[in-house]
Amino acid sequence: MVNQRQRSPLRPTLEEVAVAAGVGRGTVSRVVNGSPQVSPAAKAAVERAIADLGYVPNRAARALVTQRTDSVALVISESEDRLFGEPFFAGIIRGISSMLTETPLQLWLALATSPEERLRVHQHLTPQHVDGVLLLSLHADDALPAMLAEKDLPVVLGGRFARMLDAPEKAGVSFVDVDNVGGARQATSHLVDTGRRRIATITGPQDMGVGIARLAGYREALDAAGIEVVDDLIGYGDFSEASGMAATRALLAAHPDIDAVFAASDPMALGVLRVLRDAGRRVPEDIAVVGFDDSVLANQTLPTLTSVHQPVEEMGRTMARLLYDKISGIEPAQPYVILGTHLVERDSS
Repeated sequence: MVNQRQRSPLRPTLEEVAVAAGVGRGTVSRVVNGSPQVSPAAKAAVERAIADLGYVPNRAARALVTQRTDSVALVISESEDRLFGEPFFAGIIRGISSMLTETPLQLWLALATSPEERLRVHQHLTPQHVDGVLLLSLHADDALPAMLAEKDLPVVLGGRFARMLDAPEKAGVSFVDVDNVGGARQATSHLVDTGRRRIATITGPQDMGVGIARLAGYREALDAAGIEVVDDLIGYGDFSEASGMAATRALLAAHPDIDAVFAASDPMALGVLRVLRDAGRRVPEDIAVVGFDDSVLANQTLPTLTSVHQPVEEMGRTMARLLYDKISGIEPAQPYVILGTHLVERDSS
């Protein structure tokens, strides 16, 4: 075994790794390139030699052999303000990164918030640059999925388009999502169970599957409770705190008698709490509030926020795992995953 003192001052070579591991050069190459045609003992010996020598594969040479770049792209169709300001995106990226550390794949991030940016990203997303693509925060006018389908690149969506909600098995593309309908139904039913009857909601964009699904869950819960769904009690936001504040002001002005608000994201719920405090409304005595995310924000608000827990990091890990399997030529038995949600009760309701 080569120890730290025996390292070459130059960049270690494949041949040096082979000598240190006591195997042939071809065996080292197969281990480095992820081939399964290596015995467990030989693989372990090579990995120990790589660690001892500090060997770093020549990525360009490896790409010539494997026809892979060992890079994947995460494309988010939102602004920098939302990406860096909302816990949801940080959780997704943590989950993706934690799974990719177990693979040879490197992650690069791109924002695509305009047609011009989407075109630039599309032009870069080729098999010569990336092995696969993760798409997040999709809007109905997002042309990237259709563009990528023409390039024969493996793709996994985070969330889904509205057309995929009723028949996910017919989506024609792999995706990972959470049970947004069920989570919103749980949140609204909880408010009903606490005796609230004038329950408003602030939902997400209706050009996104997640926005449509969370509004559907709210409607289903009120229908099940025999409470009329009043369209004027539905406000619309973009999941940001500012949109939650604007929608709450409008709801209070039109319907000062509301006794509960289900906000379809924690940042929007934070906006609700700010406006209610400024308006002198007590939470939960006058108006109960429930959010959706169960993010770090939920324990930082005053009062603490009841919220629907969605497993964001698990969502990111699952997206990355599905994509890695596709890149590796493994087709999953089920090309999509829908993760469960549950309500976490705190002081706001």
